[in-house]
Amino acid sequence: MKRETGGENMTDEAATRRPRQSWAGLWNISFGFFGIQIGFALQNANMSRIFQSLGTSLDDLPALWVAAPLTGLLVQPIIGHMSDRTWLGRLGRRRPYFLAGALLAAFALLVMPESPALLFAAVMLWVLDASLNISMEPFRAFVGDMLDKDQHAAGYAVQTAFIGTGAVVGSIFPWALEHLGVSNQAMGGGVPDTVRYAFWFGGAALFLSVLWTVLTTREYSPDEMAGFHHDAVEESGDTVQALAARGFGPSLAWIGAGAATIAAVVAFGLEKEVYLLGGLLAAYGLASMIAIVSVKRGGTAGMLGNIVGDFSGMPPLMKRLALAQFFSWSALFIMWINTTPIVAGAFYGAPDAKSPLYQEGANWVDVLFATYNGVAAIAALTLLPLLSRRIGQARTHIFGLLCGAAGYASFFLIRDPKFLLISEIGVGIAWASILAMPYAILASSLPQRKLGIYMGLFNVFVVVPQLLVATVMGSVTKYFFPTEPIWTMAFAAGSLLLAALAMTRVQALKG
Repeated sequence: MKRETGGENMTDEAATRRPRQSWAGLWNISFGFFGIQIGFALQNANMSRIFQSLGTSLDDLPALWVAAPLTGLLVQPIIGHMSDRTWLGRLGRRRPYFLAGALLAAFALLVMPESPALLFAAVMLWVLDASLNISMEPFRAFVGDMLDKDQHAAGYAVQTAFIGTGAVVGSIFPWALEHLGVSNQAMGGGVPDTVRYAFWFGGAALFLSVLWTVLTTREYSPDEMAGFHHDAVEESGDTVQALAARGFGPSLAWIGAGAATIAAVVAFGLEKEVYLLGGLLAAYGLASMIAIVSVKRGGTAGMLGNIVGDFSGMPPLMKRLALAQFFSWSALFIMWINTTPIVAGAFYGAPDAKSPLYQEGANWVDVLFATYNGVAAIAALTLLPLLSRRIGQARTHIFGLLCGAAGYASFFLIRDPKFLLISEIGVGIAWASILAMPYAILASSLPQRKLGIYMGLFNVFVVVPQLLVATVMGSVTKYFFPTEPIWTMAFAAGSLLLAALAMTRVQALKG
């Protein structure tokens, strides 16, 4: 259908499209992610180092890391649901969450390196990760809010480039400070000045970069969003209807799976962190049962009901992408937990965190992490768009995942730690693809009025594998190779191969 407007022909579709953003607009929309990723990079590259410097053992690292994915699992769906329904006038829909999270994360980064004891550091890791998730989750939906479908790929590519660049800065800063003469050792133990100053710098950079996005962007009002798509702002009854039609069988199955997991800890002597996994499974079953009972009694779905209903009613494409995300992030979390002890122990011969050689190896890990993030930033703007145009987004993601698997496998072939830089090229291509391709594929297929909640729920398949790694991998490492953590890289490589296999099902669905 066409209509006449001022003597020009305009289709209804064109009339409801969002204005096209310039490169400056794309920059402003995603610049806050630069600072957020500085925070994540400092956390990922240095928290094992801080924990070990404060006296924890290699066996206890996964338990201490549990706080991070658990926080994301709880925070992101809630923030996604809330931000879909928020409007604070000039401050907008997503930007209030950017700003609040940035303030809390900056505080955590300032305090973290002053941790007097291991427990305090673990608590501050929880605060930091919660704050970063409050800022990060709405940024995914923000791209979908601000851009039309034909710019989604470009928007997520720019976002990925900022993620890579921010991670380079965050990862390499302790190493750079050492080369500027800052002490990389703490007398009598504790956190070195290189890490302390890097965290303080990261806190300031995170807040200022998020503030840039807040000040340079204007979100579309609910009325404007309603003009862009016809299902924009009214809450439909689909979630309520779906919950009302459900029985209690699936809920009881989740509760049973949780109980069985807890029983397995006792029966097989698994690590105590596996109790958490069982508790989460049972908690989801109980939550879904409460939501179903509420709706069947005539109540509204509410936040809990909407989250449970939307999770069970994910679009088919999202379900297939979720499986690939599950295996992809399992591999990444294995890398983040174990790279420092692997490099320090296997390549520098220094498993003891009090050794100067250990600190040297840990600083080299910062360089390695900076390398894969730098590769990711370049690949996101060059290699991935080129491949996407030629072979499609799903095949491009398969290629990226295979590059990452090769990078992890190469740890077993390399003897000189300098040549691990080659490994990080493959890891960097995979990282760029994991950050960009699934979201580019997903964004255009989701209902816009639920973009925040679906992006938050998609994050479940980012954090659940991290919880599994933090719980199950600790038991595997302890029993099969307690003094050779390098074997965890074989699990990482295998996990990316499974992710690539899962992506073939996405390709089949897209045709």
